[in-house]
Amino acid sequence: MIDKNIFKINKIKPILIGLAGLAVLQALLIIGQAYFLAKGISNLWNGATVKSQLLNISLFFICFILRQVGQFFRDKTLDSYAYEQSKIIRQKLLKKIFSLGPNFVQKEGTGNMVTMAIEGISQIENYITIILPKITNMMIVPWIILIFVFTQDLKAGITLLIVFPIIIIFMIVLGYAARAKADKQYEGYQLLSNHFLDSLRGLETLNLLGLSKRYGKNVFNVSENYRKATMSTLKIAILSTFALDFFTTLSVAVIALFLGLRLIEGLMPLFPALTVLILAPDFFLPIRDFSNDYHATLNGGNTLKSIFAVLNLDDPINDTTNQEPVKEWSEASKIVLKGTEVSYDKAITKNALSQLNFEWQGFGKIGVVGLSGSGKSTLIKLLGGFLSSTKETHLTINDKNYRHLNQPDWQNQLFYIPQDPYIFHASLRENINFYMPEASDEEVLQAMSQAGLADLLTELPEGLETVIGEAGQMLSGGQMQRVALARAFLDSSRRVMLFDEPTAHLDIETEAELKATILPLLKDKLVFFATHRLHWMKEMDYILVMEGGQIVDQGTYEELMSKQGIYRQFVTEIEGGKPTDETSN
Repeated sequence: MIDKNIFKINKIKPILIGLAGLAVLQALLIIGQAYFLAKGISNLWNGATVKSQLLNISLFFICFILRQVGQFFRDKTLDSYAYEQSKIIRQKLLKKIFSLGPNFVQKEGTGNMVTMAIEGISQIENYITIILPKITNMMIVPWIILIFVFTQDLKAGITLLIVFPIIIIFMIVLGYAARAKADKQYEGYQLLSNHFLDSLRGLETLNLLGLSKRYGKNVFNVSENYRKATMSTLKIAILSTFALDFFTTLSVAVIALFLGLRLIEGLMPLFPALTVLILAPDFFLPIRDFSNDYHATLNGGNTLKSIFAVLNLDDPINDTTNQEPVKEWSEASKIVLKGTEVSYDKAITKNALSQLNFEWQGFGKIGVVGLSGSGKSTLIKLLGGFLSSTKETHLTINDKNYRHLNQPDWQNQLFYIPQDPYIFHASLRENINFYMPEASDEEVLQAMSQAGLADLLTELPEGLETVIGEAGQMLSGGQMQRVALARAFLDSSRRVMLFDEPTAHLDIETEAELKATILPLLKDKLVFFATHRLHWMKEMDYILVMEGGQIVDQGTYEELMSKQGIYRQFVTEIEGGKPTDETSN
């Protein structure tokens, strides 16, 4: 009925203890209401004056008001607690996702991760505010009321004791059915999130290729499946709510009938019968409240389970405290890979990278070439700190051994520019000064000019304040790359740059324009430039040729072109014929 992961939330035990104490107080106030109300009515029935019952009436209203005040402060406290804890969970989730790296996000789906971090956290917040008071009330309030009912009428107490477990069993059966439907609905929701976001991102490309209608049908089919799963869940929810309301109402009616018959026959006085009758609806109220909101909490429970499943994953990169800080890169700095190996999954025997041997000192432009799947992107992720070596002491910087580079001292001095840089739903200024929010407008404009974005600025209706990204001003692929480059121009203090196929999706004309923009940015920096576009290689100081996760050839452009080695074979495959110096440029 309640997801066990909720007990992993920070400071949950004091909250549960407080709710339990408040539930006991609520039960006593409910009993007080019934007792004083029944006493006042029975005394009036027996001929007492209204004035003589003012004390009972006053005590009834005091119990009623205290009960409402207690609920008000409970809800207010829970709202604040749920809000604070949801923020903490979101921060932990984002930190974990960053730790797991881009491969995990790609595997799970960007849409799913975005939905989980935004809407999912809101569902957890609602889950905490609903499930905690409901479950504590259901576990405590009925039993205190039942004990008091036994003191008033034994037969009524036995009736309640028999009926309550039957309703609980019935609720559990329906709850499992509803959970199965809700799980299916949540899976459909994850699929819809991923499918919709991926289709939305590629909408421009799909339209150009004439595939937009086909993918529109795919989105429609996925959304239809989600709608059917939602309606199926709602059917179970409505049926179970109706059934529980029916059985609890019937139980109260049965108790009222037997009490009425015994009153008519004179087998019991009015006061205990009236007290039990007033308490009977409140005896079933906690379970009715829980069942009414149970289905509303299923998505929150599923999201909580999914988020903690992510949080409980082992970090592919750990032991950061045992590594020495990486000093700022300079002309004297040196990086060495010696037999370095990388694996995405421990269960997979074949490594993604194996036996990497390479060393470099100081600044320079290092090209990384190879066919798709050769390991270029994996090498970039290793250097960016997103992956760790499967062997100890096979990655060395300045004579210090590292298993991975996932530490702020290294990552704060590098820029990582992928083939699809992320553009935030924010203003153009905020997208460019993302890493340096304190930068002035003059510095932002200068960086834009260096990145070749001056013409774009004149086209935007609100200049730097124009909102770009999703749901904003759409940019072309080349313009998005220029925004990423402008970020790099703005922060000239970073001396390490990692490019992972930055021009893979661009046409030749746009790439030629970007090339003129990128080359000045690479001066006096350590650059690793992974690409399959061979015209970049003549601009590189050194070239690594990759195949099957290994560096199979390396050297300067002139060295590689002067020998009939693997690089020339690679050029032949790319060019579709026998290469020449001219065609390889």
